[in-house]
Amino acid sequence: MKKWGKICFIISIFAVGSVFYFILNFNNFGTENFAFAQSSSITIITLTNNSVLLGGAEYSITPNPLGNSGTFTIKDNSALDSEKDKDGIITITGVKNGNYTISQINAPTGYDADKLSKIIQVKDSSAVSTFTNVLSGISQVTSNPVNNITYTAKFECGSIYADEGPLRPGHYDTDLSIFNKQNYQISILWNAVLNDGPSSNAILKNLNSETSTGLTCQDIRKLLGNNNENFVEGFVIINVPLDSTLQPEKGITLQNLSGDQINLLNVQVFYTANALPTLPHEVIVDKISFYIIKDDSGKIPKEMIRKTLDISIPSSLNELSNTETKVKNILAQKYNLTDNDLGMISVRIQNISVGVGTLIDDHAISLITIQPQTSS
Repeated sequence: MKKWGKICFIISIFAVGSVFYFILNFNNFGTENFAFAQSSSITIITLTNNSVLLGGAEYSITPNPLGNSGTFTIKDNSALDSEKDKDGIITITGVKNGNYTISQINAPTGYDADKLSKIIQVKDSSAVSTFTNVLSGISQVTSNPVNNITYTAKFECGSIYADEGPLRPGHYDTDLSIFNKQNYQISILWNAVLNDGPSSNAILKNLNSETSTGLTCQDIRKLLGNNNENFVEGFVIINVPLDSTLQPEKGITLQNLSGDQINLLNVQVFYTANALPTLPHEVIVDKISFYIIKDDSGKIPKEMIRKTLDISIPSSLNELSNTETKVKNILAQKYNLTDNDLGMISVRIQNISVGVGTLIDDHAISLITIQPQTSS
């Protein structure tokens, strides 16, 4: 019984360690982007408030459009700029399909930075984003209109049973909650983009003042036309158009919004993952004591022959099974034995004892609040 207690303790430590590893790494699962497209490109145009091209700006792009980790940075006329001979125009070729956030991190000398980040979508084509800079000390009362506010959330839905997925085997679910914290109705358009797959059509939702709605994996699968249990991942894009008839309360484009004004909605994403095939429950475990009488295959170490050995394996109620076959299967896995090798091995079952244990809940959760991004 002391050996059996040690085994349970070791299993518990391993499972708890797995949970902490998963939680620490869960937020990093979203670094992959979409399918590689050689013909795709991103062009960034820098202008003065008089629409004159302005050189020398530096930008950051998230995620990295060339598929590497981290944030991509580029300066006008630098090595990765395909338009080196044109001040004010930066072109990056060979980028991946996906949605990108572009921010101006350094303005041209003598100019104030354009503080509004821009969101673009690349889909087997070229995407263009424009930034406007004014001379330092000059007010920007009418510059940088905000036409759209966008929330982009990663989703993970379905089950991974072996090593076919980017995550460890388990069951994954995503739940988005959207709360309209304004005192007027807000209309949103949401769609799903599947990793290495298509983008869905947009769905219109109207949120009354101080009301909420939710999006689950079931909603995402329905929109993508994927109703099976296969694992799918990608992004949900929630767009709040400010300059269309969908938002009559706010009229035309908004100017120079502060952080609180931009964040019209409260969007939170709740991720759950369980690495067990079923929910925690009591299980029956057979502890088998045996010894190997002979081994004509020569693959089992000699010191293991004719010594009492123990294994513990899960069992089921009303299960009719061959205990000797179970033992031989364990030996085959450990010592890489063929069916012919197993025929040359004789084992003797010495004792079988039954124990009841509880599967440890290898369960992880994560809650993320999505910050808004603006585009013109």
